[in-house]
Amino acid sequence: MTSRRSMDASPSLVAEWPLPSSATLGSSVRAKGIEREIRARVPWAARTRITAGTGRIALRMSEAETDVFRAASACISETLGGIAGLPVLPSEAEDILTISSRERHKWVKDGRLKSIGTRTVKLRGRARAVTFHVFDPRQIEAVLDGDLPAIWREEDAQALAETRRRAAGKAARTRAGNGQGKAGDARNAREDAPRTQLDGWDVFEAEGLLR
Repeated sequence: MTSRRSMDASPSLVAEWPLPSSATLGSSVRAKGIEREIRARVPWAARTRITAGTGRIALRMSEAETDVFRAASACISETLGGIAGLPVLPSEAEDILTISSRERHKWVKDGRLKSIGTRTVKLRGRARAVTFHVFDPRQIEAVLDGDLPAIWREEDAQALAETRRRAAGKAARTRAGNGQGKAGDARNAREDAPRTQLDGWDVFEAEGLLR
């Protein structure tokens, strides 16, 4: 942490802490999530004075708030000590891995993207709480480093193509089977139909002309 007093017309207390890429994983969404986490832990008066910038967390307060500034600074330093292990939220995972919400849901469901648990929160403006999966930052980092989303997309494309091929083959067999069934039914109907009795047939048959 570094701290200083500004020399402008409105003297203030300023403290800054480094925010390493191992914590943010290169994501501005993750940086904002860390900012929210820190704000939730510091004294109320300091919450709106915290900002997360590129590679740093800053706290700015007035000279009259020295006691709160010191308490908040200590809290921030403690929180940042373990911030790299902070679970990754769904929106953060999507930003880090550049994936869609649909892909995230699919890969969590089939086990390729592993959840370390769930979190339930009550969002402002919603009557019901929302439960969602959270992820281990190191596992997300491994997925990113291995470019696994690209591999998984290719696997999904191949699986979809195979499913469509099988469906097309099944549909073709069904159509062929229906066609054969209709032809057979028509043939059987012709064979089972009663023969027409022609005029004079009895005489023709009695004279043995067919023998």
